[in-house]
Amino acid sequence: MSTVVAVDFREIVLSNSSFGPREIAQIQQAIAEDYSQYNVLRDAVAELESREERTPASKVRLGACYFLLGRYRLAVETLSNADGGAAAYFYLGKSQFALGNYADAIKAYDKAKTAGYNTDDCALASAEAYRYQKNPQKALDTLDHLSGAVEQTAEYLYQRGATVSAMCGNPVEVCRLFERAVEADGRHPGALFGLAAENDRRGNDETALGLYQRAVSVFPPSMGALLNLGILYEDRAQYDRAQMCYQRVLDAYPDHQRARLYLKDASASGNVMLDEEAQRRQDRLAAILNVPVTDFELSVRSRNCLQKMGIRTLGDLTRTSEAELLASKNFGETSLVEIRDMLHSKGLELGQFAAEKAAPEPAMDTSNMSPDEAALLERPISELNLSVRARKCMARLGLTLIAELVRKTADDLLECKNFGVTSLNEVREKLTAMNLKLRGD
Repeated sequence: MSTVVAVDFREIVLSNSSFGPREIAQIQQAIAEDYSQYNVLRDAVAELESREERTPASKVRLGACYFLLGRYRLAVETLSNADGGAAAYFYLGKSQFALGNYADAIKAYDKAKTAGYNTDDCALASAEAYRYQKNPQKALDTLDHLSGAVEQTAEYLYQRGATVSAMCGNPVEVCRLFERAVEADGRHPGALFGLAAENDRRGNDETALGLYQRAVSVFPPSMGALLNLGILYEDRAQYDRAQMCYQRVLDAYPDHQRARLYLKDASASGNVMLDEEAQRRQDRLAAILNVPVTDFELSVRSRNCLQKMGIRTLGDLTRTSEAELLASKNFGETSLVEIRDMLHSKGLELGQFAAEKAAPEPAMDTSNMSPDEAALLERPISELNLSVRARKCMARLGLTLIAELVRKTADDLLECKNFGVTSLNEVREKLTAMNLKLRGD
């Protein structure tokens, strides 16, 4: 597609011609192709604001532009007093969603549908809001009621993949849905971000990097993709690129505390010399070793044997010898070949790090815990929904279960690269919500 030139761009914002999804898409395309056009939009909105007379129709235009600029509170205020049309309600819903007001977003989408906005678009937006409301079953029910051509669209496939992920579904299915979404639309920010995050979690840094870069090349970009991409750039000592990612977050969210702290850290680290390649290899290996064996399609016999032996990750297998596996009841040569093939697919070997097997830590005293509280300890750390920076620390330390995390002290975590007081406070807050705490706290 050709770039929308500046004069046409301003005409879209400032004229009295029709203004709806097509025009908003043109604005998004222009900024995606040339980010300097963001300033053109901001200047055009300032001129629109200066006009004394504001009709209900002009409020729709202004409110939608506020949404594109990330000024969501102003967007809600303006669109709530607009013409009551379909577009006004739909972008009111989008703005409420961005503010975390998911119930209000769903109400706005319902009104948009009643006013004549595309029914499928409203349903997909509502499904996303239900998912963020921590009601993935309602989101899935909403998606299940859709049929026809919409089921092959990138937005539908992305929302379904994200919903399956929220319901702790098969990660292989989640990746396939995201991949299909990207095939349908190679510029879909949510699908690109979701696929990038899955690869990032598995230590596929090069693939994740490329997907994150594609995810932030659209407008508006995924804030999560910008933050994660910035962290990957920091890991490669590309601090100038990391700072650009964090600054783009701050352009839309001036009060985004995490982006502000990350920007400060990246600026401070800009002149620090790091063994980038060695650190990158170490981080990539740590992420791979932290991949759960449940991510692979193993036979029931192999899966049950590994579970009985307390083997949860690829790292556990690299610290286990073939003899130890064969000594397990019902574990035979067929299962051994299956496990070998699984490890070979990731460039690993059984017993590769057997010499590094740590002495077992003393069992935690759970006598004062209820059965539900004790069960929390066996849940994966991924359920804490930590930020990427904190998750990378967990991977570097080889932690997969909450029980392993609470055995660590604050000092243990702070010794990990790129893990600072902000990340420590985040971990403490997540554990406190579960009535748990780090050792020594």
